[in-house]
Amino acid sequence: MDKDKKLQEILDNDPLGLLNVKPSTSPARNEDERLVASFQEINEFFEQNKREPKADNGIQEHQLFSRLNSIRVNPTKMEMLKSHDIHGLLSIEPKEPLSIDDIMENDPLGLLDDDTAGLFELKNIKPSEKSRAETDFVARRKPCKDFSKYESLFKSVQKDLKEGKRKLIEFKLGNLRQGAYYVHNGILFFVEKIEITKKEHYKPDGTRVREDGRTRCIFENGTESNMLKRSIEKLLYANGQVVTENANQTNEDFTNKFNNITDEDEEAGFIYILKSKSDKKEIKEIPNLFKIGFSKTTVEDRVKNAFQEPTYLMADVRIVMAYKCYNMNPQKLEQLLHNFFGNSCLNIDVFDKDGNRHTPREWFIAPLAIIEQAIHYIISGDIIYYKYDSTNEEIIER
Repeated sequence: MDKDKKLQEILDNDPLGLLNVKPSTSPARNEDERLVASFQEINEFFEQNKREPKADNGIQEHQLFSRLNSIRVNPTKMEMLKSHDIHGLLSIEPKEPLSIDDIMENDPLGLLDDDTAGLFELKNIKPSEKSRAETDFVARRKPCKDFSKYESLFKSVQKDLKEGKRKLIEFKLGNLRQGAYYVHNGILFFVEKIEITKKEHYKPDGTRVREDGRTRCIFENGTESNMLKRSIEKLLYANGQVVTENANQTNEDFTNKFNNITDEDEEAGFIYILKSKSDKKEIKEIPNLFKIGFSKTTVEDRVKNAFQEPTYLMADVRIVMAYKCYNMNPQKLEQLLHNFFGNSCLNIDVFDKDGNRHTPREWFIAPLAIIEQAIHYIISGDIIYYKYDSTNEEIIER
């Protein structure tokens, strides 16, 4: 038998293709391919930003800046990438330094920068996202030339905190507000201005782009910063707190906003905030549960028989706050607050002493500072721009 013919018959009779062996290829890119790929990232940056990468716009852009400069001083790499230089980024002749100024200008790693960095400060080591943001938060600060305008305000806030008129509460993402005070790493600062330059939207591929913009933050140590809004939010979320409004000032603003009080004016009633003293587990274990209500008499008189009334959950209550109202419709304010926190209204059945079932509708699950903030927004008229996020227990923009 013809062995070659028999072998060919075996090869031809392979319905599963088991004998079709393809030569293996290595997925690893060689050095030239890696160089081209790294330069392509620079091309993409130029296409998106219409400029070369700079050294002082964050770690990632600094890396592209350093990479481009290292290519420009290497004739071999320049020649290899010539066909990929679609934006003319390499059409720059390297020059020999002729003076100290030339050396200072040709410093891609920023080693000659005149700043306060110490000899042992690692500037070009890639840190974690949180560390990088914190570094930028400090590095971007500069002396505040008009700090005298803010110095007394910082002293007043510190005094309020010491006296308990203001509190430090947890910061939640998306809740950075212009005109508010915050604390990061023990340093008090004031967000004077937020200029939104990027609205929240979705790219064609479905990627979500969040709202962002530059800020002006004044620090109690006499410096200021123009960090991005999103960067500050991340820092505060990781290690920061919100300074609440001055409780006395809020009450005073409330009064001044709605009336001009004289000795002839009569009280219209009180808006109050209560905390339940109920021993029932289903009520006791609910955090941030408050009653927001209205009374024509003093709040103390109104709640003295709370343990007998279903609207107070058949239990005694603690008066948290009471706002005295003049020359206005307190019921309207009460309704505004109830509507604002409507999606966090407590849904529970309470039975009176005769066994009748009641469903109180004036108890809401929201942090006290958030309720105060809502009252502040009603006073200022800005309440129409915000809504309450009951899931995250925070006020967000509509």
